Amino acid sequence: MRFLCALCVLCGSRLSAVALDREAFTFTKYDLDVRIEPEQQRLGARGKITLRNDSAVPQKNLSLQISSSLNWSSIQLNGKSAEFLSQTYTSDIDHTGALSEAIVTLPNPVAPKQTVELEIGYEGVIPLDTTRLTRIGVPIDDAKHSDWDQIGQSFTAVRGIGYVSWYPVAIDSANLSDSSSVSEAVGRWKQREASSEMQVKFSQSGTSGAVPALLCNSGRRLDGSEQLSRLYLTWNQCTFSTLGTVVPVFAMGKYSELERPAINIHYIPEHKSGAEDYALAIEQTEPFVNKLLGDHRREKSGRGPQAVELSDQLASPFESGDMLLTPFTLKENSLLLSAIQQLTHIMFLSFRPWIFHGLSGYAQVAFLQEEEGREAAVNYLQHHRSALAEPDKQVADKGDRPKSHSLINSPDEFYVQTKAMNVWWMLRDMVGENALSAALHNYKDGDDKDASYMQKLIAAQSHRDLEWFFDDWVYRDRGLPDFHIASMYPRELVNGGYMITVTVENMGAAGAEVPVTLHLEHGEASQRLIVPGKSQASVRIQAASLPREITVNDGSVPENDTRNNTYRIETLEH
Repeated sequence: MRFLCALCVLCGSRLSAVALDREAFTFTKYDLDVRIEPEQQRLGARGKITLRNDSAVPQKNLSLQISSSLNWSSIQLNGKSAEFLSQTYTSDIDHTGALSEAIVTLPNPVAPKQTVELEIGYEGVIPLDTTRLTRIGVPIDDAKHSDWDQIGQSFTAVRGIGYVSWYPVAIDSANLSDSSSVSEAVGRWKQREASSEMQVKFSQSGTSGAVPALLCNSGRRLDGSEQLSRLYLTWNQCTFSTLGTVVPVFAMGKYSELERPAINIHYIPEHKSGAEDYALAIEQTEPFVNKLLGDHRREKSGRGPQAVELSDQLASPFESGDMLLTPFTLKENSLLLSAIQQLTHIMFLSFRPWIFHGLSGYAQVAFLQEEEGREAAVNYLQHHRSALAEPDKQVADKGDRPKSHSLINSPDEFYVQTKAMNVWWMLRDMVGENALSAALHNYKDGDDKDASYMQKLIAAQSHRDLEWFFDDWVYRDRGLPDFHIASMYPRELVNGGYMITVTVENMGAAGAEVPVTLHLEHGEASQRLIVPGKSQASVRIQAASLPREITVNDGSVPENDTRNNTYRIETLEH
């Protein structure tokens, strides 16, 4: 009988887990005390979390997820142990490819918009783990350079949501075998947590001679250390107030520090020259970013941004909040682009991901054009477009996508970053750099209360109607255009030369302003043309001679298919 009762309880718990709405609750506040033990690769956490039911129905169960290498030790409600079932939940939002999930059964349902506060405790290890990447076929060496997070005696750096769940989250399962699944899942979480706050006190003690630096990427932090004989305690109190845009990160190591007016650089002592190179990159690019975007920092005093060296010199850089984690052995051009991205995120604050993330990519492309010319800028854009082309092929000829996939709504951060970078570049080509920069200088994040705020700023400076463009590319997702030249008609002019009428058809649903170029025996002639989605438009271009071929789009506008962009002229009678 006891066995049957136990089986019924277990089955009931499993059924509850199946029906569980994992994304019903928003984590509105974290107050954690995290102790790090590098020698054992261990992390132990205690504290309180507050959750709000943002679903439409009362919830009696909730999910708390941490990395599968960590274990739940305590969950309490009102000072009493809460009933919970702990299980392994497969998901690639953590580098281990799984989560340790606690399904908590509450004594009373939590009504919509009501909150519940829990006291929690968990602990375990955070070693280097490439499971989620190697099981989908990524070579182990490449995987180590991507998922480099770990607590270790010689190196500690751990990113948060989407990399290592070192703090509790609750997200439906995501799988890297689906190219956008993880990015969209993390994006949904960030949207829910946009107004949430996290306060963490990190601490570490030891007996070694040199006291390690304990770092976090919080704009507000208070750190210190104490030493008694050979014993030391180092700590850092970090407050993250924008979990929608910042991934909480902590790092620790016996770093040397290079302090400059614009940045603090923490580097491995023997790599000082690399740290100096990055400091120089910041100093070289700060005037450019300021001129392009304006300096919108709320506070221009106190602690500046940080750059922290990764011990793996082939590791992929990562930037969030005021911290960049990167090897300092990058080539000069890569250091400059990293500096521009970090400066843009620091100097241009916006809660809208398409503005915040898109402008950093735009600034990088603008810098490449200034330094190396338009061809280099266009090549950079084309190299980063895979995130746009693949999704667009999946919905070709199906009309508008859901509004949830627009730039202002999409949870897929990688998609938003890539598309927004292209949107900003197209706007620059349409209205000119001066008008766009003037609009960006006038931007105030406190005044950005409507999705059309940025459109109105740019329209005011350019004196152009941009409603059609923002409607196709920002407010809705109409996919990508697909241009080809439908016809070409030459007319000889009395005074010499030709007037060439070119008709361009856009087979895609998104309209765009695109260059049409005549390639002549000697030189080129070009005009820009707006071609609405599923429409044709014509442009007349005067040329000294008949063209040998005509192209639409120089690569500056993302397309479904660029193989039909050239119109070759076999023979023409003079």
